[in-house]
Amino acid sequence: MSGIDNLPPLRDVIAAHDLAPKKSLGQNFLLDLNLTAKIARLAGDLTGCDVLEVGPGPGGLTRGLLAEGARRVLAVEKDPRCMPALAGIAAAYPDRLQTVNGDALEVNPLEYLTPPIKIAANLPYNVGTELLVRWLTPPEWPPFWESLTLMFQREVALRIVAAPGSKAYGRLALLAQWRTDPRIVMELPPEAFTPPPKVNSAVVHLTALPAPRYPADPAILNKVVAAAFNQRRKMLRSALKSVSPAIEDHLVAAGIKPTERAEQVHLEAFCALARSLAQAT
Repeated sequence: MSGIDNLPPLRDVIAAHDLAPKKSLGQNFLLDLNLTAKIARLAGDLTGCDVLEVGPGPGGLTRGLLAEGARRVLAVEKDPRCMPALAGIAAAYPDRLQTVNGDALEVNPLEYLTPPIKIAANLPYNVGTELLVRWLTPPEWPPFWESLTLMFQREVALRIVAAPGSKAYGRLALLAQWRTDPRIVMELPPEAFTPPPKVNSAVVHLTALPAPRYPADPAILNKVVAAAFNQRRKMLRSALKSVSPAIEDHLVAAGIKPTERAEQVHLEAFCALARSLAQAT
């Protein structure tokens, strides 16, 4: 029996279901149930909340979320091999775990979950960033979720919390800090995982703000930031020339020097630029 519930240790579960992690799916399993329970606690008070989990694998974090009191967990897993292991967890927690064998990019959580909703996941490396950007850029705000507690490669985590002027500062930092309060809450070494990845990992907790820090159209801001940091070594008047033929005028209107580079510009100024562009359309 494990330390958090009456289910078998994860190594036994993996052996019983022949769940060797697949590199093609970005799988790195976290087997220490004390660690998965700690990550679940980092998501905050789960009682009274539904939780979306992406990429549960054999269910280590799933068990942590349920043991910590989540009202209901929706576990979306692409690998069909993991479904029998997750079914065992569902049997131990009646009516509290629903599993979907599918692609998280195509699943609508609101078909299964009821607010308040939190998202907690050891995200597969190959889709983690794309999922985060989707969760940060819905057309309307506040989003369907209250908070995100997500594990990434440490390099990605640093990009989410980066400050202007740093090497890590870019699109992820701006999108995350525009609408959430992001912070790194835990770091893990490669040996915590099976198989060990080549890099350290970190858990980032992002709390949704009631409203964005500065007004801006999300689609325009996303477009501007993506273009600006796609050519981060160029001056903004060059990097953003595809966004508008009058980009220099818009940069000046936003208080940005056309000769500045993207990594020098603060979130507030990028939002002002997005507003200026919106007024011209």
